[in-house]
Amino acid sequence: MNDHQDPLPAWRDASLAAEDRADALIAEMTLREKTAQLVGVWVGADEGGGEVAPHQHEMETPPDLDELLPYGLGQLTRPFGTAPVDPALGALSLLRSQQRIAGANRFGIPALAHEECLAGFAAWGATAYPVPLSWGATFNPVLVREMAAAIGRDMRSVGVHQGLAPVLDVVRDARWGRVEETIGEDPYLVGTIATAYVQGLESAGIVATLKHFAGYSASRAGRNLAPVSMGARERADVILPPFEMAVREGRPRSVMHAYTDTDGLPSAADEALLTGLLRDTWGFTGTLVADYFGIAFLKVLHGVAEDWSEAAGLALASGVDIELPTVKTFGQPLLDAVASGAVPEALIDRALRRALVQKAQLGLLDADWNPVPEALAGADLDHPRALRGLVDLDRAENRALAARIAEQAVVLLRNDGVLPLRRPARIALIGPNSDEPTAVLGCYAFPVHVGGQHPETPHGIELPTLREALAEEFVDSEMTTVRGVTVDGEDVGGIAEAVRAARLADVVVLALGDRAGLFGRGTSGEGCDARTLELPGQQKALLEAVLDAGTPVVVTLLAGRPYALGRAVGEAAAIVQSFFPGEAGTHALAGVLSGRVNPSGRLPVSVPAHPGVQPSTYLAARLAQASEVSSSDPTPAYGFGHGLGYTEFTWSGLEVQVDLAGTDGAFRLAFELHNTGARAGGDVVQLYLHDPVASVVQPVQRLVGYRRIDLDAGTGCRVEVELPADLASFTGREGRRIVEPGGLELRISASSTDVRFAVPLRLSGPVRPVDHTRRLHPTVTVRDL
Repeated sequence: MNDHQDPLPAWRDASLAAEDRADALIAEMTLREKTAQLVGVWVGADEGGGEVAPHQHEMETPPDLDELLPYGLGQLTRPFGTAPVDPALGALSLLRSQQRIAGANRFGIPALAHEECLAGFAAWGATAYPVPLSWGATFNPVLVREMAAAIGRDMRSVGVHQGLAPVLDVVRDARWGRVEETIGEDPYLVGTIATAYVQGLESAGIVATLKHFAGYSASRAGRNLAPVSMGARERADVILPPFEMAVREGRPRSVMHAYTDTDGLPSAADEALLTGLLRDTWGFTGTLVADYFGIAFLKVLHGVAEDWSEAAGLALASGVDIELPTVKTFGQPLLDAVASGAVPEALIDRALRRALVQKAQLGLLDADWNPVPEALAGADLDHPRALRGLVDLDRAENRALAARIAEQAVVLLRNDGVLPLRRPARIALIGPNSDEPTAVLGCYAFPVHVGGQHPETPHGIELPTLREALAEEFVDSEMTTVRGVTVDGEDVGGIAEAVRAARLADVVVLALGDRAGLFGRGTSGEGCDARTLELPGQQKALLEAVLDAGTPVVVTLLAGRPYALGRAVGEAAAIVQSFFPGEAGTHALAGVLSGRVNPSGRLPVSVPAHPGVQPSTYLAARLAQASEVSSSDPTPAYGFGHGLGYTEFTWSGLEVQVDLAGTDGAFRLAFELHNTGARAGGDVVQLYLHDPVASVVQPVQRLVGYRRIDLDAGTGCRVEVELPADLASFTGREGRRIVEPGGLELRISASSTDVRFAVPLRLSGPVRPVDHTRRLHPTVTVRDL
C-alpha cells in the first residue's frame, strides 16, 4: 500500500492567487493547448439531456469535437440559446458536455459557458424582461440592478458563467435597428443604468460583458455595421463615458469589441482603444471577447487583413483575447502565424493568462470542481425524462419584478384628460399590435430570437396580448378588436372596418409599433434599420383614418424605437409609449389605461416631430438644433426625459448655497418637491448643465445627474444637490479632458424641455486637467419634510 499522494499542481491550488495559478498552467501547455483556450464552439443543448452538439451556422462548418477537445476548449457558445430545450434537460446536457470536455484534455479543464441576457436569460422558458430602452425609461438604477441579479442567479443555477450584456451604445440615430437594445440617447443615463446592470449580474457570479466597444451605434445613416464618421471629441465625450463608468464602478470581467470601423480603423484592430485606453488607462483586467465572427470580418468585411492568419494577428495584438462564437482564425491560422514568426507566442500567452485567470476565479481550475449545477443538485441524473419541468426560470418573483419594471417604464406622452379611462361601455381596440403575443418582445427575447425558427414549439412563457390584458382590466366593457393593417404590410383593406369600429365605440385604443426580428425579418432589431422614422407599413394611414372617425383615440405604442406620430401629437386624446415591455408589458399598459398604474416613465430617447430629421438627439450643439440657416427643423415632438403622470408635483423653495467655486470645487443648492395631487406617484429630478462659452463647441445642455423620487399624495421632500466641478469637464482642443473657468447654468428640470430652475453658476481659477479618476456623479440627497 502506497500512502504517498502526488502534490497538487499549483494551478489546481485554490489557496494561490488566480494569476499565479494561470502562470503555472501556461508553463505546462503546448501551443495548441494554449490556442484551444482562446476559442469557443457554438453548440446547442440536446433536448434529451445528451451532450451539446455543434451548431450549424451559415458562416461556418461545425468543428470536429473529437479532434478539438483533446487540446481543451475555452468557451461553449449559447448551449441554452440556440434551440428550445427544457431548462433542466439543458442543464443536464451542459453538465455532460462539461464532463466530456474536462475528461478529454490532459489538464481536466472545463469550458466557460456564455449566453445572451439582453432582456433576460435567452433560454426557453426564462422570464422575458423589458428591453434595455425600457430600463432607461425607468430612470431607476436600483430596480435594474435587482433585475440583473435575478437574471444572473437563473443563469448561474443551470451552469452558465458569462452573460453577453449590457449594451452601452449611446443612440445617435434612431433609424438604427438596434435602438431597442440600447438604454437611451444620453451617455450619463446609459452609464448609470448599465453600471447597475453590471453590478447586479456580477453579484450573482456571472461575468458581465460590456458591449459594443466602441462606436457601433454611430454608424452612418443608422445602418447596421456601416462605417462610423465620428471625431475624437464625440467619441471621448459621448460614446466612451458609459464604458468608463461601468469599468470603474461596475467592475465587469469582460468587454466585447464593436463590429464597426471608426475613421477607417476597425475596433477589433484598434490597439489604442482595446489596450491603450481600456487596459492601460482605465485599468480593465478581464477578458476582451470578439463579437461573433468579428475577427473574421477584418478580412471579409473590412479588408484590413489578407488572410485568416493576419486577421488573427491583428486582433490578438490589438487586445482581443477570445474568438467567438466558434473557432476560425484563432485555430490553425493562428498556429500558422506563430510558426511563420508573424505572431509572437507571447501575445498568445498574454491573452491566455487573462482567460485562465477568469477560469480560476470561476472555480473551473479547482481540484474539487463539480459540473453539477445548483439547479440539478440532488436530482436523479440517470433518468432525464424525470427532470423535465424541474427547473423553473420564470418563477412568480421573476414575473413580479418584470411587472414592476414594465410599469415604471411606460411613458405617458400626452393626455387631454381622457386617461385614466372611466369604465367605458364600448372600447374599440384597433391596430397591428392589438392581439399579437410577441408584440412585447425585442429581437433578443428567446421566443423571437430562436422561437421564430421553431413555430411548432410553444413560447415557454405566458405572453398575454393587449386584447387579453384589456379584457381582464375592463371586465364591464364591451370590446371590439380590429387589426386594420399589419405592422409592415401595404394592404389597407382593413382600414374601413377599423373606422367603423371606432365610430361605434366610446374610446379607441390604437395599438401601433414594431415587430421585432433579425436582419430584415422585423421592423426593429439587429439588421432591421429604418429609412425614416415614419410608422412602418400603413400604420400612419390607419392612424389618420381612425383620428378622422371622431372618437377619442388613445395611441398605444409597443415599439423598439421612437417614431414620428404626425397628427396624433395634436389630435390624439392620449399617447402612451412603451418600448418592448416584456412578458408583463400588456398588463402594465392596461394598468396605465385604467389608472391602476400611475405612469412614471420618462423618455430615454426623443420622439421626433418629423420622420426625416435623423440623425438627431437632444444632445446637440446650437447649430444642430432649429435655426434660421436651415429649413430642416429637428425639434422633437417630445424631448428626452419627458413623461406625464396622474398626479401633480410642485417644485419650490430653491436655495443656492454655493454658486461660485474653483475648477476643483463644487456647487451646492437645495429645493423642495411636493406631491400636490390626489394619489401617490413618482417624479424624476433631472440635472442638466449648460456651458454658454467654452473653448470648443458644446451641446446646448447635457444630463449630469438625476434622481427618481416617489412620494405619497400630500407629502414632500427636500432635495439637496452637490455638483462637483468635474462634471463640467469636456475634451478640450489638445485632446485632454479639462475643467475651464467661466459661467455655467445648471438646469434643474422635469425633462430636457421642461426647466423648473435655471441656476447661474461660475467656476474660477485655472484650467484644470482631469482624467479617469475624476468624479462622475453629483451627490443628491433626499430628506423628508
